[in-house]
Amino acid sequence: MPKIKVAVIGTGYLGSLHARIYKQNQNCSLEAVCDTNPARLQEISRSLGVSGYADFRRIYGTVDCVSIAVPTSLHFSIAKACLEHGLDVLVEKPFTERLSQADSLIRIAQKNGRVLQVGHVERFNSAFSACQKFFKNPYFIECHRLSLFPHRSLDVGVVLDLMIHDIDIVLGLVGSEIKRIEAVGVNVLTPYEDIANARITFKNGCVCNLTASRISDEVMRKIRIFLKDAYISLDYKNEQASLYQRSSQGISKENLPIEKEQPLQKELSSFIDCVARRSEPLVSGPVARQALRVALQIRDLIWKNPRRS
Repeated sequence: MPKIKVAVIGTGYLGSLHARIYKQNQNCSLEAVCDTNPARLQEISRSLGVSGYADFRRIYGTVDCVSIAVPTSLHFSIAKACLEHGLDVLVEKPFTERLSQADSLIRIAQKNGRVLQVGHVERFNSAFSACQKFFKNPYFIECHRLSLFPHRSLDVGVVLDLMIHDIDIVLGLVGSEIKRIEAVGVNVLTPYEDIANARITFKNGCVCNLTASRISDEVMRKIRIFLKDAYISLDYKNEQASLYQRSSQGISKENLPIEKEQPLQKELSSFIDCVARRSEPLVSGPVARQALRVALQIRDLIWKNPRRS
């Protein structure tokens, strides 16, 4: 079977990772990278030995699919153009700026029979995968996602930049409609919220508390899921997970066995497989839309609060 031909649009930090991973993937052929920054484009295209284009439209007819890793404001226009020209698309999170844009991309992908995947990489974290069999009827979920100031992805606030990962995970775990959302946040170093906390109450009684910060002095990506007579502590960053259960001696701890794999590599391999098999991605457009809808609700609640730095 011929290799899937792929291009990467956007060669910043994340896009360059996409390009290098595709270059090493034996099931696809990296044909081109695209970027409007001439110096960056030349650096990446030369180092990988592929064509480089300032205008992404020059890849039409030469590739089967694309990864889009550009600023959020450009997600919709570029993904729309690629889908309309018959390309399968993986677009990084956040999916789009507005729900109407997400709906439009979903309709175009369905109309043209195209694969549309959104880059929620934590779905491919080995620790998360190892724990899924235990995730039944959670009572309470606590998420902490803290990072150093990134100096990138600053065209959106921390809710769409970081918290949306945990929103996506939580919606999948709980599987219930939302009853109420409460949220607070402040901007510190950017015009957008840099620290945010949200509390989501679901109709089935589960409650989730989410905290995200991009001005922390430490990096943390953890989630704790409380179940009947047990809870799971999961560390996305270190790909570790522990199961705590009630026992005759009190609480027992079991470190779960995990075969560590690079999550982004798994995500991109899955995309190439979906393109080859014409199958539905794990994080399809409709799935990503759900996370985007809740993230936008949280962001809007935060900005209704008049207190700002």
